[in-house]
Amino acid sequence: MANVGRRPGPTRTREDILQAARIQFAERGYRATTLRSIAGAANVHPALLHHYFRTKQDLYSHALTIPANPWEVLDRLLERTPRNRLPEALVRHFVSTWRDPQSGPRLRAQARQTFGDAPAPSLAKSHMETLVFPRIATATGLPESNVAAAISQLLGVVLMDSLLELRQLAALTEDELVAVLTPAIRQTLRHSKPDQDPRLMPAIGRL
Repeated sequence: MANVGRRPGPTRTREDILQAARIQFAERGYRATTLRSIAGAANVHPALLHHYFRTKQDLYSHALTIPANPWEVLDRLLERTPRNRLPEALVRHFVSTWRDPQSGPRLRAQARQTFGDAPAPSLAKSHMETLVFPRIATATGLPESNVAAAISQLLGVVLMDSLLELRQLAALTEDELVAVLTPAIRQTLRHSKPDQDPRLMPAIGRL
């Protein structure tokens, strides 16, 4: 059984918890991972997880090493944006976040780590498949495949713009880049799966 309380002397407890969390979130996904299982893998008492991280969501956010809580950002965007303006809002959010002088460098560093660190791609994959895509799909009534295609397009462009700094994209202002991207994202989110009748999915027609 893991000991109660902090370890004596210099400690890497917080880092050990984060490492165990990254591995378990990557292997099991968010929902199947428990704080108790992370505590066991890190060999600490579960109470220490609450000491260093307020909630499971907070721990997940830190495990991703992203500059903002993903639930808060996504929920705020979905709750405050009229459905007919969601494509443009998604595009503007991605572009402005990656170009922001504060969040941009951290996201670029995370992107480099994602493609160079073994557990990172699995964690990013789990984050998208089990949280981001279902959350947007549920809120909009869209198929997850459409949401995945739209987000993939956005990520591809912002990576080319921010990470590779392609001059054709870097030369555009934020508003110009949003204007270029929005029609494609709107079209992707409008289409239903081939075996679905668009008349049965009214949310798509409003985008």
